[in-house]
Amino acid sequence: MSTRLFLAHPRSVGESYAEHAATAARFGVTMMIGGAACIVHAVLRFLFVRTASDSVKRLYAQMKARQPAFAKQQAAFRQPEWQLDYEI
Repeated sequence: MSTRLFLAHPRSVGESYAEHAATAARFGVTMMIGGAACIVHAVLRFLFVRTASDSVKRLYAQMKARQPAFAKQQAAFRQPEWQLDYEI
């Protein structure tokens, strides 16, 4: 039971428990830093003009690249149609 609970998901994405924990923690910290930048930017518009949007784009590309079905299409996400029309 504990093997299924703790190892099934990491194995489904081809990682060990430790590898998946490190990746999830890195993604979480990146999102927290981007969120903090958004809050500061809400008050001081001249600071962190592109920080949050760049973080979201980078995390999205990384997450898609980790999915086998999308690994071959990673370059497609850099195309102009995948770029945001505005910056946060």
